[in-house]
Amino acid sequence: MNNTSSLPAAVPPLLQMRRIDKTFGHVAALKGFDASIAPGEFVTVVGPSGCGKSTLFNIVAGLEEPDTGAILRFEGKDCEAADLLGRVSFMPQRDLLLPWRTVIDNAILAIEVEGTPRKQAREQALGMLPEFGLAGFENQYPHQLSGGMRQRVALMRTFLFKRDLMLLDEPFGALDALTRTMMQRWLLDVWQKHRRTILFITHDVDEAIFLGDRVLVMSARPGRVKLEQRIELPRPRSAELLTAPEFIRIKRVLLDAIEEESMKSFTAATAGATQ
Repeated sequence: MNNTSSLPAAVPPLLQMRRIDKTFGHVAALKGFDASIAPGEFVTVVGPSGCGKSTLFNIVAGLEEPDTGAILRFEGKDCEAADLLGRVSFMPQRDLLLPWRTVIDNAILAIEVEGTPRKQAREQALGMLPEFGLAGFENQYPHQLSGGMRQRVALMRTFLFKRDLMLLDEPFGALDALTRTMMQRWLLDVWQKHRRTILFITHDVDEAIFLGDRVLVMSARPGRVKLEQRIELPRPRSAELLTAPEFIRIKRVLLDAIEEESMKSFTAATAGATQ
């Protein structure tokens, strides 16, 4: 099993998390979560259901505070979770497009709220429409778009909110398999151009490997990093990579780790139900 160190020693991390604990009542969501994310890195996160992935994202986004004793460092400085609010861009599972706003006006929502004048915001967004496959659709409304196009609008809104760290929580989870595959390739193209740092939650192991520089496998609740797998596969990545022997070998390692944790979670839930 390949359990690599999180960062090359010479690269200062953009984000460091140490001893992250979070408890809700009697439920421990995270316990001793440690991870470091390098600038420009694409890190994917997988794990069994209920392992605390979304709780982790809420802490990094500044929406939840970890319990006492946690250490957060962002851009080289110690900080509280609340200090991160507004300093990272966060796309949740649902696109959250406003039905009464057009594509262009949904895309500029975050920077408009932040204070960018509407005319300037629209000019910025218009320049990005072709890159996001939305040229000619700027005056369409969300109900007129396919699922993949709605996700492109949501991702464009996230990219326009220019932050070094982007949190993407299963952005392609609701898409059909073909659209999802196309969106993965497109996202890699956009990421390689902009080189933002991305932390990406997924339940799809193929997606985690295909997109990531590293994959973090979380344990069953309470969540921590069970396995950290570096993905040393060439970029740019094409569909043929999914059947390559090295891809399949990495997939087996990750699936073994996830299945072990899923069994622990199932056994604990079964035991609790019979007590």
